[in-house]
Amino acid sequence: MSPPPTSAEFNVMSYNIRYDNPGDSAHAWPYRKARVANLIQYHEADLLGLQEALEHQVNYLDSALDGYAWVGVGRDDGEAAGEFSPVFYREDMFELLDWGTFWLSDTPDEPSTGWDAALPRIVTWTNMQHKVTGDTLYYFNTHFDHRGEQAREESAKLIRQKIDEIAGSTPAIVTGDFNANPSSAPYRAMVAEQGLGDAMDAALLPHEGAMSSFSGFLVSDGLQPDRRIDYVFISPEITVLKHAILTDHSEGAYPSDHLPVVARVRLP
Repeated sequence: MSPPPTSAEFNVMSYNIRYDNPGDSAHAWPYRKARVANLIQYHEADLLGLQEALEHQVNYLDSALDGYAWVGVGRDDGEAAGEFSPVFYREDMFELLDWGTFWLSDTPDEPSTGWDAALPRIVTWTNMQHKVTGDTLYYFNTHFDHRGEQAREESAKLIRQKIDEIAGSTPAIVTGDFNANPSSAPYRAMVAEQGLGDAMDAALLPHEGAMSSFSGFLVSDGLQPDRRIDYVFISPEITVLKHAILTDHSEGAYPSDHLPVVARVRLP
């Protein structure tokens, strides 16, 4: 009989699944939802942060993904209206200890739109315990505004502040669509002063896959250069074993207009 592992090791995925927009025509959600679910399961995401997920999209994935549970709220009202940034997790691997939501604004405890943002933006956080090792971690998942430059920078500062308040010294992972590339002020705010690490840079194995995470739907259009805007960030004590931006596609199309980012991590 093998001895139990001494530290938790698992796969984290961040995936903007594109909201259900009928204007996407042949790439609308009903035609690609099964491919999204299959990709998540094939790559064995143990912790999964989604972006742009409307309630019925979350409910579909809840039914399609075997062995997962999830938490989250709609950003418009803190219940079911608007896009979710939900956290899915493998029930056989993790026990949910606590969870919550805050808004990226000056009034983070209530539904609100911050700074120069075009839309309300939220962070869903969870406190998880690994069922085998007993290790605990905090996981934060978000989607920064696509227009407000000030909002993105202030959102990054707020997340750093909230990690200190909520997680303290416990290991923390942050995933999301940050609408900001690695040369931007929001990215620098996330990683500044011994803060969070970019899992791509921290990985023990060289990065695998694309260098951009925003694609559009058609493979033939090519990846948009300098658009690595989806990330897995980790607190310094977490080891990143490998990191990839996945380019899985079928019949010339990606399952979403963003590519999923996945990292295999080990807790201390």
